[in-house]
Amino acid sequence: MTEESARVITLIVVDDHPVVRDGLRGMFASAPGFRVLGEAGDGPEGVALAVRLDPDVVLMDLRMPGGGGVAAIAELTRRGTRCRVLVLTTYDTDSDTLPAIEAGATGYLLKDAPREELFAAVRAAADGRSVLSPAVASRLMTRVRTPAAPVDDSLSAREREVLALVARGTTNREIAAELFISEATVKTHLTHVFAKLGAKDRAAAVAVGYDRGILG
Repeated sequence: MTEESARVITLIVVDDHPVVRDGLRGMFASAPGFRVLGEAGDGPEGVALAVRLDPDVVLMDLRMPGGGGVAAIAELTRRGTRCRVLVLTTYDTDSDTLPAIEAGATGYLLKDAPREELFAAVRAAADGRSVLSPAVASRLMTRVRTPAAPVDDSLSAREREVLALVARGTTNREIAAELFISEATVKTHLTHVFAKLGAKDRAAAVAVGYDRGILG
C-alpha cells in the first residue's frame, strides 16, 4: 500500500441544514480514505471547530443564518490555519463565487456534483490544488478578466492534454505517469500553458481554458 493510498483525509462539514450535514457525513463514512471529525451549523461555529480539530479540509456552505461562509473563510485565512476550504453550495452566482475565492477558498463546488467528483475535489483540496466546477470557473474568469497584452493561446496537442488533466485535479506526478513523460517535462508544459494563456497559476489556467473553449 502506497503512502498516498494509506492517507486518511480529515474534514469537517459546515452547513446550516442538518439533513445536508448527515448526508455528507454518511457519504464520506462510506468511502475509504476520509474521516469526518465534526460538523457545524454556521460560520463562527465552523471557525471554532476548525481551529480546535485542525482538519485537512473544511466543506463550507456560504449562506447560513448566524454567520456566512465567506466571513468564516476570511477568518480562517486571517488566523493562518492549515486547513483548505472547499465551498460546497447551491449558488454559483457572481456575488457568491468571487468573494469566496478572494477570501481564501481553495475550491468551489456545487451541491449537485456527483459523489466521485466531490471525493476527488476533497482530495485535491487537501493537496492544496484548486478545484472549480466548469460553470464556476467560467463565471469567475468573466469577473476577474483584465485587459492585457494579447497572448498566444494556441496550445499544442500535448499542452491541451496536460491542461485537461490539471482541470481534473491531477497532480504533476499523476500527469507524468498517465502521459509517460517526466515530471520535469510536465512542469515545462505547464510553464508554456501559463504563458500562452496569460495565467499565473493552475486555477487561472483552467478558468481561461473553460472560458475560451479549450476545455469542453
